[in-house]
Amino acid sequence: MSEHELRVSKIRNGTVIDHVNGGQALNVLAILGIDGSEGFGVSIGMNVPSDRLGRKDIVKVEDRELSQSEVDVLSLIAPEATINIVREFEVVEKNRVERPEEVSGVLSCPNRNCITNADEPVESRFAVVPDGVRCGYCDEILREDLADYIDV
Repeated sequence: MSEHELRVSKIRNGTVIDHVNGGQALNVLAILGIDGSEGFGVSIGMNVPSDRLGRKDIVKVEDRELSQSEVDVLSLIAPEATINIVREFEVVEKNRVERPEEVSGVLSCPNRNCITNADEPVESRFAVVPDGVRCGYCDEILREDLADYIDV
């Protein structure tokens, strides 16, 4: 296969998440809550060559566009990602993810004593800090494997 051949076919409508750090595609699917039972066509390229990242992953989801909260969480594990919206086989919108200052309601705090884990009607809230995210209630800092704490 030459380096100019498509490894994954084009999609008619949906979202292409490109420039994901190599090895993170399955975490992207976890963030999006995609396990294969939804009926969306999903294509994944993992550890494909990239001039910018060395190796990258690509995730294509047919007939689905991402919510802003999904993009916000995605930016935490794939800060270099681009989100391409495809309609009738054409990219109609292309955006780089931006790390938000805060994410709410999408991560769960691992601290069992945090109020978000009590039987209280409290939505989780995390401040995005340079080395991870910090719980807005108990100050627990999550640095790695954020996909393990996805609660969307």
